[in-house]
Amino acid sequence: MTTTGTTVNHAILQDGYGAADLLRFAKVPTPKIAANEVLLRVHGAGLDRGTWHMMEGRPYLLRLIGFGMFKPKTQVPGIDVAGTVVGVGSAVTRFAAGDEVYGIGRGSFATFAAAREDKLARKPGNLSFAQAAVVPVSGLTALQALTDVGRVQAGQRVLITGASGGVGSYAVQLAKSFGAEVTGACRTTKLDLLQSLGADHVIDYTRQDFADGTQRYDLILDIAGRPTLAQLRRALTPTGTAVIIGGEDGGKWTGGFGRNLRAAATSPFVSQRLVMFAAKERGSDLERLTALIEAGRLTPTLDKTFSLSRVPEAMHYLEAGRARGKVAITV
Repeated sequence: MTTTGTTVNHAILQDGYGAADLLRFAKVPTPKIAANEVLLRVHGAGLDRGTWHMMEGRPYLLRLIGFGMFKPKTQVPGIDVAGTVVGVGSAVTRFAAGDEVYGIGRGSFATFAAAREDKLARKPGNLSFAQAAVVPVSGLTALQALTDVGRVQAGQRVLITGASGGVGSYAVQLAKSFGAEVTGACRTTKLDLLQSLGADHVIDYTRQDFADGTQRYDLILDIAGRPTLAQLRRALTPTGTAVIIGGEDGGKWTGGFGRNLRAAATSPFVSQRLVMFAAKERGSDLERLTALIEAGRLTPTLDKTFSLSRVPEAMHYLEAGRARGKVAITV
C-alpha cells in the first residue's frame, strides 16, 4: 500500500444495538486496506434510513443474515462517503493519492475510511463534498429501481411514494430526466419540495389515496412505504410494474421484508409485475450519476449538515421524519 501522511482518526463508535444516544465519539486506529481498496480522508458522509436500521438492529432479520447477532460486526457506522484518496492498495489502478472521489465505503463516520475501488467514482466537479456524500446509496437505489428494474420509458406515468425523502428526491428528478410524467406522494409539509424537484403532480398522502381509481400508473416506486399489495395493484395499469424498495411496517422481526416476499410470490400469477428490490453498489452506476449531475439533470437535495461529533443529533433528526431530502455528516 502507498499512502500520504495521516493524522489522528476520530470516529463514531457503536458498541451495541440501540438508540442514537448510545453512539460515542472516540479516537480509533486508522483502517487497514486490502489490495483492491483505497484509504480515504473523509470530508463528507451520508445518513440514510438503512444506517438508522443498522444502529437499532431492527428488523431482527438484519442480524440473522450476517450483520451481527448481538452487536454490529462493523463498529463504525456509515457507508455513504466523499473524500480524498490518501492511500491505495497494491491492485488499485483507477485512483491515486489526491483524487477526490465518492461512493460506498465502510465506516464512513470517521476521519478516515476504507472503500473498494469498484464502489467509487470521481466526485462530480460541481458538487461540494457534503453534496456528493449524500448521492451514493440513495442515488444508486433510485437509478437502478427506475432503469434496471422498473424499465422506465419516456411518456410513462410514474408514481413515487416517499418522494420527499432521500431516494425519492433523486427518483423524481431521474424519472423526469428520462421523460416520464411524474407524480410524487409525501406529507403536507413537503409538497413544495416535490414541486421544486419538477414533479408534474403531487399527492398529499395524509389526505388523498393514490389507489382511489382516479389515476393508474405504468410504474410505481414504493419507497419505504406502507401500502398493501392490493393498493399498489389498484393503482397500476393492467401490465404496470411496482418496485418495492424497503418498508417500515411488518414488526420488529422482518420489518417490511414480508411484503417484499409476498410481492415476489404473487407476481408470477398476475399480469402486473410486483418486484422486490435492493440496490447494487456499482462504481459504474455512480459514473452514470456523475454524468447526470454534471449535466445539470440531477441535483442532491441536501437538507441539513451535522459535524461528526453530532451524529446522534443527526440520527434523531432523521428518525423524527423532519428531513427534506438528505442529511450529511461533515468531517
